[in-house]
Amino acid sequence: MEEPSNVTEFVFLGILQGWKTQRVAFGFFLMLYFLTILGNLLIVVTVNFSGHLTSPMYFFLSYLSFVDICYSSTTTPKMMTDLFIKKKTISFNGCMIQLFAVHFFGCSEIFLLTVMAYDHYVAICRPLHYTVIMNCSKCQILVLIIWIGAFLHSIIQIVLTIQLPFCGPNVIDHYFCDIHPLLKLACSDTYAVGLMVVANSGMISLIAFFCLVISYSVILFTLRTQSAEGRRKALSTCGSHVVAVLLFFVPCIYMYIRPTTTFRADKLVTLFNTVMPPMLNPLIYTLRNSEVKKAVRKLWTEKIIFREKYSE
Repeated sequence: MEEPSNVTEFVFLGILQGWKTQRVAFGFFLMLYFLTILGNLLIVVTVNFSGHLTSPMYFFLSYLSFVDICYSSTTTPKMMTDLFIKKKTISFNGCMIQLFAVHFFGCSEIFLLTVMAYDHYVAICRPLHYTVIMNCSKCQILVLIIWIGAFLHSIIQIVLTIQLPFCGPNVIDHYFCDIHPLLKLACSDTYAVGLMVVANSGMISLIAFFCLVISYSVILFTLRTQSAEGRRKALSTCGSHVVAVLLFFVPCIYMYIRPTTTFRADKLVTLFNTVMPPMLNPLIYTLRNSEVKKAVRKLWTEKIIFREKYSE
């Protein structure tokens, strides 16, 4: 018979020790978080208020930036606050909410990157049918499917975790609530739950990654028959997407494709996964995309002109 759960809060060990180190880290992470919010908000505003970025690629890019803002915000603000607190606690309910949010937005990003790869495949391999296959209503349906799929994935994570008995200790060797550190604290056998976590989280990451590899392999094969200019343009667009995919998927596969075990490197890997891709995605997609850069310049030029006229 399982012991009843009597843990009402969890204590994080955090990522760093020592007041001086933590204060320096706070400044560093604050800068990264500010760049993440600013960069992704810029893309959301540019795509939604510019009349030129109307293709499905930019529609999905806008949603990716929104997801990146939310994904980064589920862990980074709490982590930065904890750098100034000696006892880094979170309530049991708060922990479950954070676990749900991290997996909901993380899974949304996985599905979005996969759909964006499909969009590139259709644009390059079936250009004559592109406007029919990727019309506005179908893009909206795909986004709805992404939200539903991410919600179901996260609900499964919560159901697997919340029914476990936590009777002490309550110290999590991490900086946020994730599935593997929580399973380590459960006072019951978690082997079966660990297998379900691999089937749920690990296989989603792995299958989506293989789909992306196949998609880009087909794209590269198709590009052989196109002109040099067409190849250059397509490779530029797909290249940025491949970089974003690798930055996000490699840490996810490392974390969730294995059984319920924890390693010293886990905190650094998840830190990279929750901080770096959301910050780098705006740079990856804008620096290599002339249309986005033109739209940003035009939008801010119009804003400056409007302000000057309004102030007169």
